[in-house]
Amino acid sequence: MKLCCLGAGYVGGPTMAMIAAKCPDIKVTVADVNESRITAWNSDTLPVYEPGLAEIVSSARGRNLFFTTDTRAAIREADIIFVSVGTPTKSYGAGAGRAADLKYIELAARMIAEEASGPKIVVEKSTIPVKTAEALLTVLRANSKNGKFQVLSNPEFLAEGTAMADLENPDRILIGGEQTPEGLAAVQTLASIYNRWVPRERILTTNLWSSELSKLVANAFLAQRISSINSISALCERTGADVDEVARAIGTDSRIGPKFLKASVGFGGSCFQKDVLNLTYLCEHFGLPEVAHYWDQVIKMNDWQKTRFSRQIVQTLFNTVSGKKIAVYGFAFKKDTNDTRESAAIYVVRDLLMEQARVVVHDPQVTLAQIREDLAYLGVPRETMDRNLEFTDEPDTAADQAHGLAVLTEWDEFRGFDWPGIYERMFKPAFLFDGRNLLDHAKLRGIGFKVQAIGKA
Repeated sequence: MKLCCLGAGYVGGPTMAMIAAKCPDIKVTVADVNESRITAWNSDTLPVYEPGLAEIVSSARGRNLFFTTDTRAAIREADIIFVSVGTPTKSYGAGAGRAADLKYIELAARMIAEEASGPKIVVEKSTIPVKTAEALLTVLRANSKNGKFQVLSNPEFLAEGTAMADLENPDRILIGGEQTPEGLAAVQTLASIYNRWVPRERILTTNLWSSELSKLVANAFLAQRISSINSISALCERTGADVDEVARAIGTDSRIGPKFLKASVGFGGSCFQKDVLNLTYLCEHFGLPEVAHYWDQVIKMNDWQKTRFSRQIVQTLFNTVSGKKIAVYGFAFKKDTNDTRESAAIYVVRDLLMEQARVVVHDPQVTLAQIREDLAYLGVPRETMDRNLEFTDEPDTAADQAHGLAVLTEWDEFRGFDWPGIYERMFKPAFLFDGRNLLDHAKLRGIGFKVQAIGKA
């Protein structure tokens, strides 16, 4: 059997690497038109940072795992084709700002139709709206002369930072297909691959539409929990309650559970906001405005939390940060990844720069080029970045003569920094804003820091 994956990003690369590592008899080819990305996958400096990924890739690359820009040849050779291309939120036309942009999905389908001959199983791996499989099948069957297709939905439920552990020991594998003899056979073919290392009881099979919708709903529920605890964090700050104690108290209720109850400056990443926005658009499209409004509040609360944090910094620093240096620790949207998509740090740094602060960023995996690109996308003028934005590999340098310090990513190594030394380098009073409730606040106050944290008086 031969597999190929169209798209060598945060989902396609790690997923195919794990399949290749677990199934050495299956040839796995990852194809992408981005030449620099493929070059990176074929090097020792991978384009995606995930703990354990480099070891998995090196164990299989060149044996049965291959990375190529020749997408058409990969399609022709493959029995199963995974589609893992980008599905960003539309920035134009109908549904702009909410609906998923499916142009890359359609382009992939047309390429498959042109190159495929004989039976092919096409697997939706990208996060897509419900009923996308119907459009895929229409394009494939209308444009192929010799191909016979079954389309499956196999959404990913990976958490960046733990993606390789999630792939090796997943909570579940979800596969949806047409409820026909041919569709059910295709589902079993894909299930048999995952069953090489995943117990069969964890491989769930459904119809196509349930599988497609489940991905959006899973992310919406997780985002909802974060927005819920963040809303309570504001109340805790006003009343003297401690949001961590509240979260621990409610998390011990077996009906609620403790996960995703960590208050913070806000959620980020490629999926949560995009999928909730897509869900609200779908609800409106299908005539359910009340449901759309309910889920839209999850996004509004997340946006408010980021803005609230930025305002707190300005207000604490005597209502002005103009000309003041602010050190920012962390720019990735979460620890153990170099992904900055929708990171709360982008919005906080944007707000500080627009208040004419000097911002110095330290992050162990994110580059200055990526930071500038993210801020430019939000409309920060390049001359503002040239004048007031810096990046350093040294946390001490970031804090040198800083008026304030903001922790925006929960990197474990931040806990072990020389905090007395950092305190000595800063202007006094030395304000520390912990947007992840990561640090030992009592210890920091003992050093002399003026600490403000999420959901704590």
